[in-house]
Amino acid sequence: MRIHCKVVAIAVGFGVFLLVYLFGGNGGADEPPPKEVGGDRELEEVGRSPPSLLSEYVGSDAVAKLARKSATGVGERVGRKEGKATGREGSVNAKSKFLGKVIRPVTRRRRPEEVMHLAVVACGKRLDETLTMLKSALLFSLKKIKFHIFAEDSLAPEFEERVILKDVDSLLYVDTDVLFLRPMDDIWMFLKSFNGSQLAAMAPEHEVSKIGWYSRFARHPFYGVTGVNSGVMLMNLTRIRRTLFKSSLIAGGLLWEDLLHPLHQKYKNYITWGDQDLLNIIFHYNPENLYIFPCQWNYRPDHCMYGSNCKGAEQEGVSILHGNRGVYHDDKQPAFKVVYDAIHNFPFEDNMFQSLFYPIQNKFLDTVNTLCGRIPQVFLKQIENAMKTVFEANVVRHVRPHK
Repeated sequence: MRIHCKVVAIAVGFGVFLLVYLFGGNGGADEPPPKEVGGDRELEEVGRSPPSLLSEYVGSDAVAKLARKSATGVGERVGRKEGKATGREGSVNAKSKFLGKVIRPVTRRRRPEEVMHLAVVACGKRLDETLTMLKSALLFSLKKIKFHIFAEDSLAPEFEERVILKDVDSLLYVDTDVLFLRPMDDIWMFLKSFNGSQLAAMAPEHEVSKIGWYSRFARHPFYGVTGVNSGVMLMNLTRIRRTLFKSSLIAGGLLWEDLLHPLHQKYKNYITWGDQDLLNIIFHYNPENLYIFPCQWNYRPDHCMYGSNCKGAEQEGVSILHGNRGVYHDDKQPAFKVVYDAIHNFPFEDNMFQSLFYPIQNKFLDTVNTLCGRIPQVFLKQIENAMKTVFEANVVRHVRPHK
């Protein structure tokens, strides 16, 4: 994704969100950040997709019916007991008070549904790409998702149906050129893998330091041996709000909102990739705060265009596809374009195996002359698994056998 279109939404305080500002070159700090647009909507309202794919959960109807039945049954029993005491007003009042305290309608309380938060920045001509990314998240995910879309004024009308960031504990930020090839639920689970000090997760910028960009060209501090890529960033915002970050600016630590601007001022003549460079600088000095997830969660052309170098993707398949370098829109890496086009053109009401998986599988035959196209199983494995997971969760009803 181009650096002038990148923003990371970060919340601070109680209900106030910070942004990791988009620094598109030396003058980026003077430009106003994109605005978040729209109102608060749940996943099925945003996607306008069939309930069987988006909002229904196995057993939800059964639980609701059981709750209503329980409430009705107890209420009737209470009424019958009170009716027998109508001849003695005092006893009736006393018994009513007693019953009101002891016997109440019983309903099964459903645990609050966990909602995942997905943030993206859409600038320039990124509308179609952004909608395709959101579509991929809707297709494969199981839990509800709230979208947080930051856009320029010119795109605001197109996104006015979306949601506003407010008191969010955790958030997944992705670039617009990202596609989910498995449920977002799975990357959300990495939050539970954070130790006591970790507050964000990213994948390495490269797997091989000899051909990595940071290890060869960076003129500023960066994380680890190859740096990290900010195209997919999972954040615990509660921890970010309260953490003091070490830096080369002052002896003591600084809060996130106090760190970004002076850090940009110091390194603005040396950074190339905007916010990603700033994040690399921050986590260079605070490595204990970063969780590193495997390369298959941010799979880019660099992982296959020079030869396959993401072992996790070879074993498990690509989980999140990141089509940077504009590869969704040209013919330089047709394997990436095949996946993007299939998701972009897929109608929600169609069968995913027939109208999504098989077209991708067939069109990969035309990409075998490229290094990325020679490993179709890397691109297809998680898509197939995800479709099976969605089908089993939303279509197959599990019932207990008759005894």
